[in-house]
Parts: sequence; structure tokens; C-alpha cells
Amino acid sequence: MKKSRNIAIVFLAISLVLGVVFFLNTTYPKGLNNYFKAEYYNQFGPLAICVELLVAGYYLFVKNTKANFALAVFAFTALLDPIFNVTGLFSSLVPLYATILFVICALVALWLSFTDTFGLGKISMWAAFGSFLLGTAVELFFNL
Repeated sequence: MKKSRNIAIVFLAISLVLGVVFFLNTTYPKGLNNYFKAEYYNQFGPLAICVELLVAGYYLFVKNTKANFALAVFAFTALLDPIFNVTGLFSSLVPLYATILFVICALVALWLSFTDTFGLGKISMWAAFGSFLLGTAVELFFNL
């Protein structure tokens, strides 16, 4: 019980700190037309990953049955970002230090979600596939 709360607190702290950093680095364009360009929306991709980690950490903290799904969605999103970057599909806006933190958290999150470590309900194959699709959709939305 205490172990799940500690992991959740670490996830929450990382998401909040990185979320504040990414939010403070947001640039707001001049003129109304520039708000409708992809360059403006792409900068919110790293912030979206932080929000996913925040939700997963919260669900893990309160021991919600949706925790394993949220952990899987975050993990797939966080792992697909550097994979798509390395393969050349797009250039990631997540800084290297955040990528390293996200990958470490994602590996822990995948392990937690697929092993049902804390007894929150085993993730089904359909939910795992859905979390992969959702993670891919988030990555593609903010980077294409």
C-alpha cells in the first residue's frame, strides 16, 4: 500500500514540475491567425504527456481501477515520442532531460499496469490495445 503511494507521489511530482517548466516555456503568438497554426499547438505536446502522467499518478494514489489503463496510456505516449523522433517521423519538442525522465517513468508504468502489481484490476488485451492507440493518437496529434 505504501509502495503504490510513494510511486504515485513521484509520478505526481515529476508531472507537476515538468508541467510548470513546459507551461512557462510556452510562447504565445502575436495576431489571431497565428493561433491556428500547427507550430502553436505542437508546443503543447510535452505538456500533454505531463497531464497523462498526472492523471496516472492520481489514479494510482487513490487506487482507482482505471489506474492501469491510465498508466499504459502514459507509458505508450512517453515511449512513442523518442521512438518517432529516432525513426525520423517527426522532431520531438520534449527536451532530453524530460525524455529520460519520461522513459524511466514509462517503463515503471508499463510494468505496473501489465503485472497488476497493486491489485487494481488486470488490464485486458483490448484495453492495452486501446491505450496503445490512444498514446499513438496523442503523439501524432501534437507532432504532425
